[in-house]
Amino acid sequence: MSTGHGLRLGVLVFDGAEELDVVGPYEVLAVWSALSPMKPQVVTFSRDGAGVRCAHGVRLLPDGDADEVAPLHVLVHPGGPGARALATQPEHLAWLRDVRRKVPLLTSVCTGALPLAAAGLLAGRTATTHRASVDELAALDPSVLVDTEARFVDDGDVVTSAGVSAGIDMALHLVARLESPAMARQVRGELQYEPEPPD
Repeated sequence: MSTGHGLRLGVLVFDGAEELDVVGPYEVLAVWSALSPMKPQVVTFSRDGAGVRCAHGVRLLPDGDADEVAPLHVLVHPGGPGARALATQPEHLAWLRDVRRKVPLLTSVCTGALPLAAAGLLAGRTATTHRASVDELAALDPSVLVDTEARFVDDGDVVTSAGVSAGIDMALHLVARLESPAMARQVRGELQYEPEPPD
């Protein structure tokens, strides 16, 4: 599936992934792809290429398996109940460590940070997750400096976001980082994403 050219971003899907963790960043990145002269390629994939059922019942058919979508420049790891399960699976953690060696930029949405921490990929870093899962993240790796206030944390080659809708903010940040703030504003305008602070 890889063309061998251009920027390639992969959104991992799995059983029990939170729907908005997947489609929020995907929508931002897909709109970026449509607008940008860089034409980044955005794909979804499951480890084995099979379809998945997300946390609230939505079924997704990914573009391929992990090998078919490689090589990636950016990995987006969603959260959800399935991410907690993945954080306990040695095979998934070993796969993440292998990905770390190949993919320049790892990102997570919500509890997608938990498998990264369990794999040792957040050791000594600043990171964030859903506010209800802060203690869980700290327990998985006490060396993680957990930011409980940020919508997302950019720690160089790892970017983590807080709960669910914060993945949209993180994806807009990726657009600004990988292309320009002006393009991120254009994408935001196209999506009409204008959140107001809560009352």
